[in-house]
Amino acid sequence: MAECSVRSDEVLSAKLSNSPKLLKNVFNNGEFQIEGLQRQQSDLGMPQSRTFSSGSIPSLLEIPNLLSNCLNDGMSLDYTELQAPIEESDPGDLVKAWDMNYHEASIYLEEGENNDKFDYHPRNKDALPAYLLVHNFWFYILDLLAAVMLMGLALVEKPAVPGFHLDPGIHASLELLGLFVVGIELIMKLRWMGISPFFQHKRSVIKLVALVLMVIESVVVIARQTNHFRISRALRPVYLIDNYHCGGIRRVTRQILQSLPPILEMLGLLLFFMLIFSVLGFYLFTSNPKDPYFSTLQGSFVSLFVLLTTANYPDVMMPAYAASRWSAIFFIVFLIIHLYFIMNMMLAVVYETFTRIEKDKFRKLLLHRRKACQHAFRLLVNRAHPTQISFRHFQGLMRHFKPKACKRDVYLMFKTLDTSKTKYLTLDEFYHIYEVGALSWKAQKTDDVWFSEFHSPFLDIFSSIQKLVISKWFNFFIVLIILANGIWQVVEASEISGVGEGKLDTYVVTHHIKSYGIAGTWVSVGFIVAYTVEALLKIVGLGLFGYFQSGWNIYDFIVTVLGLAGIIAEHFNVPFSFVIILRPLRLLRLFKMNRRYRDVLGTVFIVLPRFGSVALVLLIVYYFFAIIGMELFSDFNMTNCCKNTTVEQFYYFDNNSLAEGYYYLNNFENIINSCVTLFELMVVNNWFIIMDGYAAVATEWSRIFFMLFYVVTLVVINIIIAFILEAFLFRIQYKRKMGDMDKDSLVRVNVALTRQELDFCYTNSIISISQLLHYTHNLTEQHILYRGTRTRTKFSFSLKMYAEEVKCWLQQAEEKERQQREELLAKVQEQSSSQQFTFEPDRTRRTFSV
Repeated sequence: MAECSVRSDEVLSAKLSNSPKLLKNVFNNGEFQIEGLQRQQSDLGMPQSRTFSSGSIPSLLEIPNLLSNCLNDGMSLDYTELQAPIEESDPGDLVKAWDMNYHEASIYLEEGENNDKFDYHPRNKDALPAYLLVHNFWFYILDLLAAVMLMGLALVEKPAVPGFHLDPGIHASLELLGLFVVGIELIMKLRWMGISPFFQHKRSVIKLVALVLMVIESVVVIARQTNHFRISRALRPVYLIDNYHCGGIRRVTRQILQSLPPILEMLGLLLFFMLIFSVLGFYLFTSNPKDPYFSTLQGSFVSLFVLLTTANYPDVMMPAYAASRWSAIFFIVFLIIHLYFIMNMMLAVVYETFTRIEKDKFRKLLLHRRKACQHAFRLLVNRAHPTQISFRHFQGLMRHFKPKACKRDVYLMFKTLDTSKTKYLTLDEFYHIYEVGALSWKAQKTDDVWFSEFHSPFLDIFSSIQKLVISKWFNFFIVLIILANGIWQVVEASEISGVGEGKLDTYVVTHHIKSYGIAGTWVSVGFIVAYTVEALLKIVGLGLFGYFQSGWNIYDFIVTVLGLAGIIAEHFNVPFSFVIILRPLRLLRLFKMNRRYRDVLGTVFIVLPRFGSVALVLLIVYYFFAIIGMELFSDFNMTNCCKNTTVEQFYYFDNNSLAEGYYYLNNFENIINSCVTLFELMVVNNWFIIMDGYAAVATEWSRIFFMLFYVVTLVVINIIIAFILEAFLFRIQYKRKMGDMDKDSLVRVNVALTRQELDFCYTNSIISISQLLHYTHNLTEQHILYRGTRTRTKFSFSLKMYAEEVKCWLQQAEEKERQQREELLAKVQEQSSSQQFTFEPDRTRRTFSV
């Protein structure tokens, strides 16, 4: 058994101004305990433990490794002098202590990655099982299914979609089942957070209130076996928003809420001017008995609100215009001020707020990840290396943070981070853990081209093909083929348009193209063959990996394969008409000709993944208003309603007449009909007809629902527009400052492993080292080149884009941390001045068996 000596000298009586060695005496709760055994031959060492302290970490303790920062300030620190006398320790306890530190460090990194506040960190090791249960992959899926099921109950609850109706007892029981899953999550959160942090977590409090309310209502439904007025069902999307897999929805929702203050100011200005014009219009036009739009002050305001959407223009103007041509000035001035000035100014305010929030969000996320790295780093250093992390502890961290990473990948990550080549990681190197942790590693050949091992004449042939496909003349020739294909498609479509006289369908189109003649058939086949030859030449010249790295090449390959499938299907009389209809998609390749077109399409590719979150937010808004609309208006039958009103003709229904208005189909009879109706309201064309119809059958106060929906969708749509503008302008600014974003979209890192490193990484592996070394072109080098790749995210692009600002932010953060250290040292000095230290002589030196 190895013997480890632990010494405790009387240096604790040294002055605090010369050394921060008394820090361990500041807190009695073990937050900064210096304990354990000093390593002699192994690198295990005893951790500087701070095991799962209270979730809300004091501001003075948020320094990543306080003692190491003191070293950075030039203070000497000998850890052998700080070791307190301890009794003989069990090696198993030592391993458990380190594993607990590894686990907590990985939780800190996950909180930094997910942008979770450290205030809600597990408060002690007893709370860890509750945290792990909720943050389990299968619980994430279960929670998502429960949220989707709760929202889906709107299909089966009264008023239900035809064919989906369930008895109240059944759907109420299903609701209780979903709420049970939500309740488990909240109980586990309360277990690991504690009472005070839990009730400071806004999303959890909202979920708790909604949960209690919905449980009571579900029990009432089961007891009465009938539905009642349940407006609280509109709160069900809260459970979806808080799900782990819906982080994008939370971010968009948060941005909308953060953008609300300036938007509300502009809306207040808009409504103020609208009220002034409403009063003015009432006094100007109320004397005209033929003008129904300004007969009352309330009607005047509603008419101008609808006029703002231009849905009833110029209808609302015509009665006044017929009485006096000068009245047109009122409506023109109103639209210029409200529609073209205030509304556009609102969009400008939304865009400015959105971009500012985006940049500030990036800054906060950067500093939050930095703080997470500091917390994790503090848990991974030991007394032998107080300012560095060894590979052993890094590997222990990766067992929890990247459990699917093999030993080789972990070692490659470590070697990539170790830029100083000291075989240890400093805090500055550890800050890059998120970027390196996302890399995907593959062994690479030392040569760049896949055909480098070929001999003449094949080597010369493939080299010539490579030079051909990367030449600008080859690309120019392909563009000419695409243009010719586009012209031919126009001619082909013109010929088809003369067949059928407006009664075309896919059958007619397919068979006309097939019977278009030998010339038409062979021309189409010729274009397909040209695209196929282009794809094959590029695959041969660039290699499979090089070819499919480009998004344009992937698009070309898919279109070419569909074209070939269409030709083969047409030959064998297999219905494949949609491929024929999608032929014009090849013309999208012309976007590569113009730089501005490439930027537009590139923005679409960047926005598309995040646009899904925006679309889901809009869907949640629809769900909220659809539930409210069903509760308020589902009992009203709109068929032949609104007698003796201006919208009567729009709701007219008669099977024997051609004068149906069809607006009776816009109703709130179920969730699907409600969403369709809300979409028509969002488009705003003739939306006031739907509003007037329900105002006629229900009450005038129902207009508030429709007007409020328009305002909410106006805000959301403006946010969406600002989102697209920000993505497009960011791309343009990045190109001007840093270069083409498309060429910089993939991050590549090359790391070489020697024979000894391979033996270390592949210990107990079924793969032989000799097989691995076949990847090298020169076997005498005895090393393998590994390439790590990852797709650059918006965060990565922002790091390069705002490099100068990032330096300023980091300098400010370091200055703040330095001030915190000074404050803490002053507090320690004050604490130590009131304490007296006594030590037993027989405890100055002890030996332990490990």
